[in-house]
Amino acid sequence: MPAHEGDPGRRAYDVVIVGGGHNGLVAAAYLARAGRSVLVLERLDHTGGAAVSTRPFTGVDARLSRYSYLVSLLPSKIVRDLGLDFRVQRRTISSYTPVEREGRATGLLVGGGEARTRQAFARLTGGEREYAAWQRFYGMTGRLAERVFPTLTEPLPTREELRRRVDDEEAWRALFEEPVGVAVEEHFTDDLVRGVVLTDALIGTFADAHDPSLRQNRCLLYHVIGGGTGAWDVPVGGMGALTDALADAARSAGAVLATGHEAVRIDTDGRGAEVTYRTADGEGVAAARHVLVNASPQALAALTGDAAPAPAEGAQLKVNMLLERLPRLRDTSVDPREAFAGTFHIAEGYAQLATAHAQAAAGDLPAAPPSEIYCHSLTDPTILGPDLVERGYQTLTLFGLHTPARLFERDNDAVREDLLRATLAQLDAHLAEPLADCLATDADGRPCIEAKTPLDLERDLGLPGGNIFHRDLAWPYAQDGVGRWGVETPHANVLLCGAGAVRGGGVSGVPGHNAAMAVLEDLAG
Repeated sequence: MPAHEGDPGRRAYDVVIVGGGHNGLVAAAYLARAGRSVLVLERLDHTGGAAVSTRPFTGVDARLSRYSYLVSLLPSKIVRDLGLDFRVQRRTISSYTPVEREGRATGLLVGGGEARTRQAFARLTGGEREYAAWQRFYGMTGRLAERVFPTLTEPLPTREELRRRVDDEEAWRALFEEPVGVAVEEHFTDDLVRGVVLTDALIGTFADAHDPSLRQNRCLLYHVIGGGTGAWDVPVGGMGALTDALADAARSAGAVLATGHEAVRIDTDGRGAEVTYRTADGEGVAAARHVLVNASPQALAALTGDAAPAPAEGAQLKVNMLLERLPRLRDTSVDPREAFAGTFHIAEGYAQLATAHAQAAAGDLPAAPPSEIYCHSLTDPTILGPDLVERGYQTLTLFGLHTPARLFERDNDAVREDLLRATLAQLDAHLAEPLADCLATDADGRPCIEAKTPLDLERDLGLPGGNIFHRDLAWPYAQDGVGRWGVETPHANVLLCGAGAVRGGGVSGVPGHNAAMAVLEDLAG
């Protein structure tokens, strides 16, 4: 980064953005392209937030998506509007879920064409019923996705307006009114198939299938509407390719990106504001008409002096690995290059997920921790150096479920090691060789594996309680106290553009886009 970008230079801007994660960069690019003067204050020495690519293993040329890792919710509208040099690659396999039945290693492979998927369902379940139910269920969510996804970059609809737009009472009931466990159990009878469907309701969300809060429904909703199809794609070049492109777009439009600048206070009278920030050299103040906060609702409250919202809690384990080769599977009917290309589900049967949740809710680590894995480098080998590609190295990304932050408070390091050991043991149960035998080593001879708990994510990224969504996900419609764009706060000229905004969560850029639209409307009006 050029040295002058570390210094805001001028004192007054049209907009100051606190936080240089992807949403803040989206807002900065839109506002700067509209001719507004924009300053982005980023606490870390780099922009990107959780959507970054790094080389976590010493002396190894593997640039991994360290935190966020797949793209679904980023509207193509944002990519087009900002002229981003960024693309995604579709995975040929959706998922593979291994299981042992009647003493035989088998599993369910979804993808590779309709005929092959149908055959995989029949092989697992012994008939056509579950595949037909699968088609009905995802046909329903697909129709809903086509109608809901375009609304994310529009002013918030009311609940009734969104219901009319969905125009499907079965879909509305299944996702918006009843616990999603009801629909899963109505549609499917096979425990493994039920579990595969439920997992998308539990990513970063600690809930049971029948949780009356419906937080699991909101999580499933955001997992099935992306792009109007629900497809989850691989960012070419890693997640950092997106935030690098966004930073370039903001910078080229005239925004100032100041890293190593930590905002510590926002003073506002509703018409003008001042943001006090801290650097290694002391404190400074930047004045602005509008302030956008690309951080959590907790961080926003701390900056403005308002009452803090209810505590948030994350519930996931994130593991990054580099392998010398993919492990062989006990289920010899599936090529590991296909099994790991999509989402590889581990210990995620329906009953297993319920048991894991109950154990964690009682204060214990799940005895069989559920998780899912995918291999970025099978779809996009550009994240590996040419030598590693030639030698057949592959990455693995693991995301564990049902491990709330409270479980790590006693001893984060010790519990992390226990959980990692138990999680990999669940994977090893489906492998024909131990995963440890396949791990690459770094320049110091250490295995290329790193694990992050919710408490690690809170420390590294400022995620409250390690919650990847900053708080429970919100319904994508207006409710009491929510403004026109879902980014408004009690202060007229201070907006929330992070994942905690309405329609936030995931790598979408939606809160950044919507906050920018709210500012431009206010300046025009």
